[in-house]
Amino acid sequence: MKTAGIIVEYNPVHSGHAYQIAQTRRILGPESGIVCCMSGCWVQSAAPAVADKWVRARLAVLSGADLVIELPTPWAVSSAETFALGGVSLLAATGVVTHLCFGSECGEIGALQSVAACLDSEEYAAGLRRFLDEGMPFAACRQAVVTGLLGGEAGALLETPNNNLGIEYLRALRRLHAEVSPVTVRREGAGYHDCSAADGTRFVSATQIRRWLSDGEWAAAEPYLVPGEKELLQAADLALPPFSNGAERAFLARLRTMTPADWAALPDSASAEGLPDRLTRAGRDARTLEEFYELAKTKRYPHARLRRLALWAFLGLRAKDRPERPPYLRVLAVGQRGREILRIMKQTAALPVLTKPAHVRELDGICRQIFDIEVRCTDLYGLCLPQIPPGGREWREGPAIL
Repeated sequence: MKTAGIIVEYNPVHSGHAYQIAQTRRILGPESGIVCCMSGCWVQSAAPAVADKWVRARLAVLSGADLVIELPTPWAVSSAETFALGGVSLLAATGVVTHLCFGSECGEIGALQSVAACLDSEEYAAGLRRFLDEGMPFAACRQAVVTGLLGGEAGALLETPNNNLGIEYLRALRRLHAEVSPVTVRREGAGYHDCSAADGTRFVSATQIRRWLSDGEWAAAEPYLVPGEKELLQAADLALPPFSNGAERAFLARLRTMTPADWAALPDSASAEGLPDRLTRAGRDARTLEEFYELAKTKRYPHARLRRLALWAFLGLRAKDRPERPPYLRVLAVGQRGREILRIMKQTAALPVLTKPAHVRELDGICRQIFDIEVRCTDLYGLCLPQIPPGGREWREGPAIL
């Protein structure tokens, strides 16, 4: 059976995600399986997910997925390259995924593969060093080198977020030598961060939906939610922006206690000359998270990178806590067809398969270490909810069986 893997955040699930699943089945066949590798309670934008991972995993199955596994937080809140490598490595390790499907603005797999190969070339590495030495931001350097090597159309692919992430997925497949075929579905409707949706728009962005939910505009959001989603979200405690004052103060308390050595222990920080000292000063002086980002940012260190560093600090994560690849396959939700996929996966997987928290007690070493980190991250996520739950939820929640 053909089985597609899709790496997702589903923050929240919406009609565009259901469209991608439907298009994947149109390409691979109606009987093809869908395995989603989904971020947990924190997402790559360094924010808490709108709903916890158990709610979102259930919604993924209602949207057409068969099986949902978790991308652990140390990879879910990392740069695009690390996020992609973590997700692709897990899908490849299932032993059942035959295709990797992802959305892209261009919809042309060949064009994206050309850029992916370029980014892995010696010519690109040499050009990148030259531009970085001139003090340009990394993203601008990256695009300038690709434009010089492949031309403007190829360089322009790096301007949009889904193309960018798709290219990193392709690089991860190359790096892992994974026997998984890539497929891309063209993104339709609003752009990734577009909040200018008009009546009759076929698809809107997750950013727009989060804004509607935050403002209590359920009637505006409902046409773009999947069947049953409104009821599930309304029944759940949601982490909607802005943060409560208490949650923001919890972040600031952590930032004010960070030393240069603490900042240097985080990913993407130690190698940046002067950055740990700059972050320490910003953490000491900032009165809000936004003020921290403003005090710490420079042309070379944009908001996105600083937001991830602040989140890593809050969650107590360090570079040494994240091995190259996730060490286990944790099941979050299973649909009817997913039961057969899971049965086969237990025989073919290259990593331990966890279908309930108790299975972790049978493991040790890096598996137990990463699960303990996940426990802490979920407990801290609870501080961002309107009603703060007790800790230890990771040990009590099993996968959703639909």
